[in-house]
Amino acid sequence: MTDSAPIYDNKAHVRGKLDLRDAVWQRPPGPPSEGGDAEIAEVEHTDGATYIAMRNSLHPESVLVFTMSEWEAFLAGARDGEFNEPW
Repeated sequence: MTDSAPIYDNKAHVRGKLDLRDAVWQRPPGPPSEGGDAEIAEVEHTDGATYIAMRNSLHPESVLVFTMSEWEAFLAGARDGEFNEPW
């Protein structure tokens, strides 16, 4: 397959303007894992909206950004077992 689907990034206008320097990153308790830990932070944008930023502790420069509704949907799916391995 040579064609790929276009990538739609409806938060591109937000990602570059979020100030993560003072973000309070939360991580799982205990010692760091070998592959790095997922860290999350609530970050307020200048538009007044709060976003969830998520990164790997080993690669903090790569940050995913979620709206609150996206984050709540993800958490609900995790609680419901939507991401459990099928085997």
